[in-house]
Amino acid sequence: MKKTLVTSALSAIVLCGSSITQAETGACLITKTDTNPFFVKMKEGANAKAKELGVSLKSYAGKIDGDSESQVAAIETCIADGAKGILITASDTKGIVPAVQQARDAGLLVIALDTPLEPIDAADATFATDNFLAGELIGKWAAASLGGAAKHAKIAMLDLAVSQPSVGVLRDQGFLQGFGIDLGDPNKWGDETDSRIIGHDVTAGNEEGGRKAMENLLVRDPAINVVYTINEPAAAGAYEALKAVDRQDDVLIVSVDGGCPGVQNIQDGIIGATSQQYPLLMASKGIEAIAAWAKDGTKPEPTEGKNFFDTGVSLITDKPAEGVDSIDTKQGLDLCWG
Repeated sequence: MKKTLVTSALSAIVLCGSSITQAETGACLITKTDTNPFFVKMKEGANAKAKELGVSLKSYAGKIDGDSESQVAAIETCIADGAKGILITASDTKGIVPAVQQARDAGLLVIALDTPLEPIDAADATFATDNFLAGELIGKWAAASLGGAAKHAKIAMLDLAVSQPSVGVLRDQGFLQGFGIDLGDPNKWGDETDSRIIGHDVTAGNEEGGRKAMENLLVRDPAINVVYTINEPAAAGAYEALKAVDRQDDVLIVSVDGGCPGVQNIQDGIIGATSQQYPLLMASKGIEAIAAWAKDGTKPEPTEGKNFFDTGVSLITDKPAEGVDSIDTKQGLDLCWG
């Protein structure tokens, strides 16, 4: 069977939309990049809902995942433009907080999408996947798929960034717990003592980063047989590195995102399982919240029992494992990325 790859590229900061007039409800969407399929779908959802509700939307994206400076500049522009609210997927979940506070002090509603700020209440609200659960699901699936061999697994952890943004920590630590590995401090990765972890490397959430990180960890231990990846572009890069050393068929790759290209990669045998998120829903709900805020000052409420609005997650695989709920790629392709 021919195997196709998820692709990803770097982009320059992008601004779309016109100036906001005083009579309009203005909103800003600030994503980590403009080319990752996850953020493309998020922007699609925001644009559609903004058009439906008559909201003027301006969209910004960093050059690469991790480009916090461009995001800070975008927040400043949104404040100056008189926007009523900001939707943001922060690259630096701690470093962005002062700029977010500046926006809130100016009367803007700030909603974090997908990636909680640190602390989470630095934003007015968070609309996100339960990223710890997303990681836990692929960890449980990987351990169940290996069975007894999980006790002797050799695991490569392909994370997002050295700064350890919240989304990266949550997915990483969720995966390890799901796999049955004792965590150190659950608020960071890399302090675990389990010998099955060969190492952590960072990918910037793109294919080239995934390839390089996988190459680095294969040097450390060529017998790696389980690969956790922060997202599906990184998984595609890891697969390329494994293919280069003829290891692509005997290593289990798991990921998080559930984009249409990623689900297709499961069908093609590149990824074993992924946890599917719903970025279009995150963004459309965010625009609805900004419209409500502009109308009467209403703020969105979190999901009961949680400190964020949970937009859901599903495990996608064509090789179901006992004790782990999942749906197949046919259903996954029908759902991506609602």
